[in-house]
Amino acid sequence: MGRVSGVGIGIRASLAAALCVGMLAACSSDEAPQSDPAATCADVPNGTTAAAPPPGLNPAPPAGAPPTSQNLATNPEIATAYRSGMVPVDTASYAVSTANPISTRAACDVLRDGGTAADALIVAQTVLGIVEPQSSGIGGGAFLLYYDAEKNSVEAYDGREVAPMSATENYLRWISDADRTEPKPDARASGRSIGVPGVVRMLELAHREHGRNEWRELFDPAVSLADQGFEISPRMAGQIAASAPELAVDEESKAYFLNPDGSPKPAGTKLTNPALAKTLGAIASGGAEAFYTGAIAQSIVDSTANASGGRTPGHITLDDLANYQAKKRTALCTPYRDHEVCGMPNPSSGGTAVAATLGILENFDLSASGPTNLDANGGKPTAEAVHLISEAERLAYADRDKYVADSDFVPLPGNSVDTLLDDDYLKRRAELIDPGKSMGTAKPGDFGPVPLGVQPQDKEHGTSHISVADKYGNVASMTTTVESAFGSFHMTEGFVLNNQLTDFSAQPVGPDGAPLANRVEPGKRPRSSMAPTLVFSRGDDGTRGDVEFVTGSPGGSVIIQFVVKTLVGMLDWGMNPQQAVSGVDFGAANTPVTGVGGEHPNINAARDGADDPLIAQLRAMGHQVSVAPQSSGLSALQRVDAGWVGGADPRREGAVMGDGTG
Repeated sequence: MGRVSGVGIGIRASLAAALCVGMLAACSSDEAPQSDPAATCADVPNGTTAAAPPPGLNPAPPAGAPPTSQNLATNPEIATAYRSGMVPVDTASYAVSTANPISTRAACDVLRDGGTAADALIVAQTVLGIVEPQSSGIGGGAFLLYYDAEKNSVEAYDGREVAPMSATENYLRWISDADRTEPKPDARASGRSIGVPGVVRMLELAHREHGRNEWRELFDPAVSLADQGFEISPRMAGQIAASAPELAVDEESKAYFLNPDGSPKPAGTKLTNPALAKTLGAIASGGAEAFYTGAIAQSIVDSTANASGGRTPGHITLDDLANYQAKKRTALCTPYRDHEVCGMPNPSSGGTAVAATLGILENFDLSASGPTNLDANGGKPTAEAVHLISEAERLAYADRDKYVADSDFVPLPGNSVDTLLDDDYLKRRAELIDPGKSMGTAKPGDFGPVPLGVQPQDKEHGTSHISVADKYGNVASMTTTVESAFGSFHMTEGFVLNNQLTDFSAQPVGPDGAPLANRVEPGKRPRSSMAPTLVFSRGDDGTRGDVEFVTGSPGGSVIIQFVVKTLVGMLDWGMNPQQAVSGVDFGAANTPVTGVGGEHPNINAARDGADDPLIAQLRAMGHQVSVAPQSSGLSALQRVDAGWVGGADPRREGAVMGDGTG
């Protein structure tokens, strides 16, 4: 019997409660006294050990702190300091978590004033595009799960970028059939990496169906911020410094992010973006059509085709932009113990891989192997738990790598995700796990002759996540991205253009000559790992109950691992959202390497972890453990009797805010 359930049954009780009134009855954060319902995001320390933040901000890495040395081609953005000791945020009737406090507050103000989760998403995304352009913006794409309390439905919105109609299977592989050299300076920084952006169309569709406020009004906070300016945060400054040589190639990026002498603009520099203010104003007035046609669309085409600095141009046309459509898809909902977990279906592999991992783990009792020495930072995971979860992920990734792509082009085995998530199949996969030894690399399941091959994993290093609950009972989980940090490094009309097409496999066929599921095809959407997730209670008869959790994360292909560890933390180990998010990042893709985040204060990463008992135990079990710093950007909200409890990832600059509990 398959694990996938339908959608449409939902919350029975409204989450509506008294809304804070007056200008001072605004959004409280984890720094505000929770006993004061009129708190205004005050800068009261929350017990963290990080440096004091600027007014109104959660604690952030110390100004000027250098980014942790990493291979930026394989890690999600830079790693920055860990904010130890963060505490959960309690709110009464609405809550929002984003990766930047400025964005969180702007979205929270919309909720305070009666807006819906869909309204808050637009504000959050447009502001994030200003304060963390390295991660997301209107030049990228997104996936959204939305629970509509009135309709009792879970709806999945696909705003993924698409390849231009002129793209061939070798579009990323070489310049042309006559010039079989790689696009210059490489596929990522060339115009070939740029896909037709999707997030603006997607947000317009979601707002049309779930918005309450006027579309035009929702752009005011971002337009004002772009005009009046903001100070570059330490995290953004670190990423500018890491990407400065690439940003210098594009004239608009160079002028915006670098000083006249070519040096990176440091933390604390005030930035204004009048070009983006103008762009957002046009979208506010003319809707998404103003982005996909006319002057803005022409600028996207021109920037993609820009060959300055020796860059290979891309082939996006005005027709590609005008014809882009966001899509509604059926949410992927599967049981996990006494819960129902809903995720994103294809072309994201995130929902499928998370569901498969949980389905395998359901064959084990994880409740007795929770973290030891549980503290505000989530304690320390046990070797048994890290082993079981990592092995389950290896098996899930093996199937994900081989079979999952844009199912509008490449069908799943059996033409249904049910095949990969069947209970009996996942039980057989669980039986492949040796409780005392790592399998290293898992083999995908055998579904007969399928003309597909294994392909590389997608990256999505420049990504962000937004979790929202409004006072009407609606909740939203949206993961948004420009792919790598600063996308393709191309900038036009004040926003960064994505490099999402490098999530395709550059090679159209595998070593065996079989076509790859995730090869480039005209109009196709590259496979993603984004995993926005909603969790519901589940009745004894299998019916869906109330919404319980909202979560998601950036992190490339590692998103799946970040979301799994957070779900297990909350569902199996009873951790509050902040503990689950703050906890050690760990897990594995389908390689012998198991990651255990060395940035965490409960992990001893000195001498490559040689003195840490957890690392030693895992290595004794055959895991090749990496203690490289992880850079998740998780958020999590939990519904409780009194309202909501939220947590933001201490590895980034995020914050949770809402109305005070009083």
